[in-house]
Amino acid sequence: MGGNTEGILIQGGRLADPANGVDKICDIFIEDGIIKEIGTGMEKSGVRKISAEGKVIMPGFVDLHVHLREPGFEYKETIETGAKAAAHGGVTTICPMPNTKPVMDSAEAVRDFLERAKEAPVHILPIGAVTVNQDGKELADIKGMKEAGIVALSEDGKSVMDTLVFRHGLLEAKKYDLPMFSHCEDKPLVDGGVMNAGKKAESLGLPGITNAVEDVIVARDILMSKEAGNRLHLCHCSTADSVRLIRFAKEQSLPVTGEVCPHHFTMCDEEITEDHGRFKMNPPLRSREDVKTLREGLRDGTLDVISTDHAPHGAEEKNQSMKKAPFGIVGLETSFAISYTELVKGGVLTLSELVEKMSVNPSKVLGIDKGNLAVGKAADLVIAELDTEYEIDPETFFSKGKNTPFAGKKVYGRILMTMTDGKVVYEMPF
Repeated sequence: MGGNTEGILIQGGRLADPANGVDKICDIFIEDGIIKEIGTGMEKSGVRKISAEGKVIMPGFVDLHVHLREPGFEYKETIETGAKAAAHGGVTTICPMPNTKPVMDSAEAVRDFLERAKEAPVHILPIGAVTVNQDGKELADIKGMKEAGIVALSEDGKSVMDTLVFRHGLLEAKKYDLPMFSHCEDKPLVDGGVMNAGKKAESLGLPGITNAVEDVIVARDILMSKEAGNRLHLCHCSTADSVRLIRFAKEQSLPVTGEVCPHHFTMCDEEITEDHGRFKMNPPLRSREDVKTLREGLRDGTLDVISTDHAPHGAEEKNQSMKKAPFGIVGLETSFAISYTELVKGGVLTLSELVEKMSVNPSKVLGIDKGNLAVGKAADLVIAELDTEYEIDPETFFSKGKNTPFAGKKVYGRILMTMTDGKVVYEMPF
């Protein structure tokens, strides 16, 4: 992705750059897509000047877990609309999951996807399937996909239920230095459930999904990855025991990281007001106690990463009972605002700690040179306004998907500008 040759001088903003231990007011000069200077009282002629006084400048967010739906389900989302949604949300790097049609399970499929994505306004780093067609029986061409450009492996949308096949996948992940991103769900245990098992499910007359559905696979995958010696990243953790199991893994110094989504640390099943598809996601909204433990896991560093599991669907698909609606909600355009409101204003994390969860740590999981605004680094950054409250309005989303339980929620943390390689890819007047 080529940088903007126009020089840009951002003046007087609060730079929150935890990778370099920086949180201070300064100016940033960008040229040819690269951060050239950081200082104070800077003046340049012949460049675009942006006043960021009273605003915060952060490294662009890195979302390890999105669904772009292309190819195969373009009525839900396309690479273009998903990438624009990312830019609108301050996300400059996204990792799309492989459950497209056809599945991203071969070098050819990866190359086709990257060709489709070459004009995208943000960096797109694809994730390859573990097994052919995600059928869980035969390993995909992992070597070929790595050479074609994948950055991780995942069977997302399901687990590789055959433990022997999963072991072989872990060993291949180790061989080709690819992290395994695990969607932890014991499929038979779901048993037709559509929301968290508990009193709310009973009152709505809906079949429930117990915590064990997630927990037994989290435990399995940690133990299997320990044996294989590979890097394991646990996706969209939703239960208290997932946090405890990750803590157990970290106590043994295993290369295990955990991810949590804003909806899981913000809402509990008690807040589901009706049987409607906008509340249906996988894993489901859990109990208040689970939410409390997820927040504790973010605070103490057990949970490393905040990702969205951005999962757009058509309006008609979601506008029905949870018994019929597909799982999934959108998140790219609300993740920072919800996270800032709930975690920073809520006293769980500092702003720098939030940036670590949304930018620095996900970059470390992938081993990419992002999440860092030092001189000489690519100018992937976001400018946000933190002090004005506003309401989330799905009609302003760039995503085709409007399926969110957060419509009307009052939040802080509005994204004003997003740059990728020094090029402004999203901007609202400020």
